[in-house]
Amino acid sequence: MPHLNRRRAAVALTLLAAVAGLAVLPAHAQTWPSKPVTLTVGSSAGSAPDIYARIIAEQLNRQTGGTFIVDNKPGANGNLAAEIVLRAPADGHTLLIGTQSMLTINPAAYPNLKWKLSDFRPLVKGVESPMVLVTHPSVGAKNYAELRTWIAGRKGQVPYASFSPGTPSHFLGYQLNEKLQADMVHIPYKGSSPQVNDLIAGQVPLGFTQLAMAVPQIQAGKLVPMAVTGARRTASLPQVPTLAELGLNDLTTTVWFGVLAPAAVPKAVSDTILAAFKKAHAEASVRTKLEAQNFEVADESGAAFEKDLAAETARWAAVLKATGFRAND
Repeated sequence: MPHLNRRRAAVALTLLAAVAGLAVLPAHAQTWPSKPVTLTVGSSAGSAPDIYARIIAEQLNRQTGGTFIVDNKPGANGNLAAEIVLRAPADGHTLLIGTQSMLTINPAAYPNLKWKLSDFRPLVKGVESPMVLVTHPSVGAKNYAELRTWIAGRKGQVPYASFSPGTPSHFLGYQLNEKLQADMVHIPYKGSSPQVNDLIAGQVPLGFTQLAMAVPQIQAGKLVPMAVTGARRTASLPQVPTLAELGLNDLTTTVWFGVLAPAAVPKAVSDTILAAFKKAHAEASVRTKLEAQNFEVADESGAAFEKDLAAETARWAAVLKATGFRAND
């Protein structure tokens, strides 16, 4: 009988422990963050994704009372950052600031990718922005029609700059080249800053570049805008037509940055993270800061974000197949 009582007591204690463990889960989610949170950015300090991450981190510091750190891990178009996030404990304290290029192009561009989209849970598409097709003033073109004529008279002699191989900046140049049958040469750079620097210097006459990087140079007269790549004109350059207005609707695209958690993070925790980031993006002062950087707040999250990711991944996979592009590991 004493032996039976001891068994019953042991079973009762086990059940109590299990119930207590279940009760702790939502409490843990509600108290996130319980230690510093790292926002891992796959590009260098001062880059557009880095600027976005720092604005959001500053707001989350105030909003949650926690500590949010931006950690720059450039390399392989964001792949290094993705690998680092997946190696960290899946507790919601190491998150990825993903980019459109990394998430929707890399899966088709890198044959030996060490991560897959299903390794992550997309939370928030934070901001998006069109790119802008610009020329150096020495080209002399005031609009796209004049640029087309200028290129046609120099078949095989015109290079175009991209801010990195395997990005929309690269592939939009490729598609424009196909339409114009101009035999333009692709000149890839390692980021928007060196690309814009060489465009300003006239080392390369034209290219698709980040709006945030280009607008100050356009305002200073150092670059000339031809077209923006979004579905509608942008408030930053309201006088500049879209590619669709010029008959190039299939080149329409935007670049965007968003927040992802490892898929292994418990859903209760990721739901808490999602709520915090949605609140941060909705803050009026944050929207003002983002818009001052020529970003548009995307207001897209959860299932809608996942659906867009799938559609864009399919689109760029088709473009990569047409170009035959493969990235080096």
